[in-house]
Amino acid sequence: MTDIILFDYWRSSASYRVRIALNLKGIAYQSASTNLLDDSTKQADYIARNPQGFIPMLHIDGQDLTQSLAIIDYLDATHPEPPMVSSDPLERSRTLAQALVVAADIHPVNNLRIMKYLKNEMDQDQEAINIWYRNWVSEGFKALEAMAPDAGFFGGDAPNLADVCLVPQMYNGRRFETDMTAFPKLVRIDAACNELAAFQKAAPEAVKELS
Repeated sequence: MTDIILFDYWRSSASYRVRIALNLKGIAYQSASTNLLDDSTKQADYIARNPQGFIPMLHIDGQDLTQSLAIIDYLDATHPEPPMVSSDPLERSRTLAQALVVAADIHPVNNLRIMKYLKNEMDQDQEAINIWYRNWVSEGFKALEAMAPDAGFFGGDAPNLADVCLVPQMYNGRRFETDMTAFPKLVRIDAACNELAAFQKAAPEAVKELS
């Protein structure tokens, strides 16, 4: 048994990032499935541990860690192999910039709470919401495609933080029928990542089957 517990939801892209990082680093953990659709994260006991009421939350070393990139940063500091960012300051900065295209620009305007707000408060139908989603994915992917390498992963010979952020966003982009033809490098990198067991084990369908 392990005292490392990941509070996640199978279709959460932020949780998906953390699952990939845990798998890449070979860190065994227990999964505490947390349903985003029934407001489980808004219960008082959860809010007491995670004031934002978001997932993922990783309980590790007796602490509750939140925010996917902060969690991965902690894992990198405590389990440095394989590294998610380079020790070289310039390479580190570039990797963070690439990862943040997804984590800071695409994902925040397209997550579930935004979708609910568009539907319930702004009275938008599903097609309008889908158009919204695809617009921001495509805008972010256009920039990320320009940053992507011509061969290998964002991390070179092995995936890094940018790859870990890319794959869940590609998955969600396809869910909302985003046209990927303009992003051949991203499609190639995504396919290469998904050949690896660490990514396969973290995939939403694989996790759903175990929950």
